[in-house]
Amino acid sequence: MTSERIPRRPPPDFHESEASVIGGVIEDGFLSVALDDANQYGPHAMIMLLFAVASVTAILLLITSLF
Repeated sequence: MTSERIPRRPPPDFHESEASVIGGVIEDGFLSVALDDANQYGPHAMIMLLFAVASVTAILLLITSLF
């Protein structure tokens, strides 16, 4: 029995990408990199996803406030 209260899950499949940030995100798929950390650019892809969701939310709020 381990001393951890919450057992750790096994790490996801991960491989190093030799491409740039944009190339690495496109190489493994945007959502796969952002949500599953498919390569080392997971945090970068998550920031891009956050920006996209925030932009869509802002546009929807702006449209609803106009009517």
